[in-house]
Amino acid sequence: MSSSHFMKTWGAEKIADNRWRFRLWAPGLSGVSLVLDGTMQGMDKTVDGWFETEAEASAGTSYVFSLPDEFQVPDPAARAQSNTVHGPSKLVDPQAYEWETAWKGRPWHETVLYELHTGTFSAGSDFDGIRSHLDHLAEIGITAVELCPVAQFAGNRGWGYDGVLLYAPHPAYGGVDGLKRLVDAAHARGLMVFLDVVYNHFGPDGNYLHRYAPEFFDEKRHTPWGAAIAYDQRPVRQFVIDNALYWLHEYRLDGLRLDAIDQIIDPSPEPIVAELARMVRNHGFDRPVHLTTEDERNITWLHERDAERRPVLFDGEWNDDFHHVAHVLATGETEGYYIDYAQDAITDMATALGQGFVAQGRPSPYLNGKPRGQPSAHLPPSAFVNFIQNHDQIGNRAFGERLTMLAEPEAVVVLTALLLLSPPIPLVFMGEEWGETRPFQFFCDFHGELADAVRQGRRREFAHWPQFADPELRRRIPDPNAIETFQRSMLDWQTAQSEAGTKRLEIFRHLTAIRAEEIAPRIAGMPAMNGTAAPIGERGIVAEWVLADHSILSILANLGGEPFSATMNESRTLFREGRSSEDRWSIHVRLEEA
Repeated sequence: MSSSHFMKTWGAEKIADNRWRFRLWAPGLSGVSLVLDGTMQGMDKTVDGWFETEAEASAGTSYVFSLPDEFQVPDPAARAQSNTVHGPSKLVDPQAYEWETAWKGRPWHETVLYELHTGTFSAGSDFDGIRSHLDHLAEIGITAVELCPVAQFAGNRGWGYDGVLLYAPHPAYGGVDGLKRLVDAAHARGLMVFLDVVYNHFGPDGNYLHRYAPEFFDEKRHTPWGAAIAYDQRPVRQFVIDNALYWLHEYRLDGLRLDAIDQIIDPSPEPIVAELARMVRNHGFDRPVHLTTEDERNITWLHERDAERRPVLFDGEWNDDFHHVAHVLATGETEGYYIDYAQDAITDMATALGQGFVAQGRPSPYLNGKPRGQPSAHLPPSAFVNFIQNHDQIGNRAFGERLTMLAEPEAVVVLTALLLLSPPIPLVFMGEEWGETRPFQFFCDFHGELADAVRQGRRREFAHWPQFADPELRRRIPDPNAIETFQRSMLDWQTAQSEAGTKRLEIFRHLTAIRAEEIAPRIAGMPAMNGTAAPIGERGIVAEWVLADHSILSILANLGGEPFSATMNESRTLFREGRSSEDRWSIHVRLEEA
């Protein structure tokens, strides 16, 4: 079964057997030439700053664009590179891969996301390494693999959020065919595949757009990474809209997660993220396609449902609030953004369980009193992606400690049960299922002055934290460019076979089975959160939700406080760990049929 060909606006496109069209937007240049397999030919300047030409070539041929000063740049929309981000691009026939799995997708309400980083997930550090562990993921109840960004970035090691060639799967991970083999194999096991994409900035090494298309950026608007991307320019908008459609179409992905959209500054009447989602919804895929966002503003308009309770634009939002309040309860940490949840964490958890967001317009101490968020209880639970660990919340710590190294084991088990058995969509981070203790640290593969700047910048980030006031302690923060930092972040699959790892896996497998059988089918079509939750005692909580079939899901938990006396009806108990009257950490989950 061959993939049909998605024609993107930018770059090289196969238009007939061994014939290709090449396009580059460079509105300020007088001329651009194509250098194809070492032979140069001129490109015609067309309307709106586009340069275009056609040529005969075969797949695998290398090419670059030559600027008027004879400087040569790769194709910013290349499907593949011949080597590094600085070298020639390579022609790829998008129909060459023969898909083996007939796949019709899965509905959003069945989603249990498993976030992983390709380079550190397996010993092979590539897509084939992930493929070798897909049976493990399917067996423990995961339904969707979510990949940290795989678009090519400078060097071989990195989180992926500094990509510069957004259409090219990193060759260090296995490139085009490696990613397609992974998706094909995942689908054969009933697993969806999601991909993180970054549309708020480009990485600092290997982005040549400034050289020939400075209009791609707006120097009057700034992000933490420099000038904002100029999404009021139509070719720029098309670059990322095509990118989203390209990943979903050519790689048959099941969904995308848009990174930090609060850092996309777009003055257009229709924001780029809304147009992108609308174009995806209207594309006519032959399977369900799901879209999620990361956005610290806690806005809700991107996740509204229509009259049939279907997402209009995006399916879900990564709910940092749930993580933050869970982290405060488990660890007692209240520095940085955790200060917003320090005053009454148990009430905040009740709000998160019953209404989705915690911050719904209240002043944020972390933001110097600025209000944050909007009311969210009108959204269904499937509009929220909850988690107690992810790449950011672990890796943005100075030493990359996982929750398993910061909290009591009982706390991690109870919070995992709360995550997997409450109605919102759950996400877990690689290794969480067996209680991995190795860190996940920030790493990259820069050199020279850029490496020095990143190293020092990383350490300056923590200078305002009291425990890092001592410059000597800051110098102990791992060097992101050191190979050892990357190696420390590799999963230890042997731990999964240990006695403690096996026990934790058994609990995890039991929880996902309960979710699949009892909870996921009942959240489909829920019109709103339909939840109520309230604190009990010092740090107890009771919550209940009216599910789509009018059954009632109830949770009674003690989240690290003194034991208290409270009971629930024992009939239809789904899961129990500890007792609130005896244990500081306990949870009791039950379901009352309609």
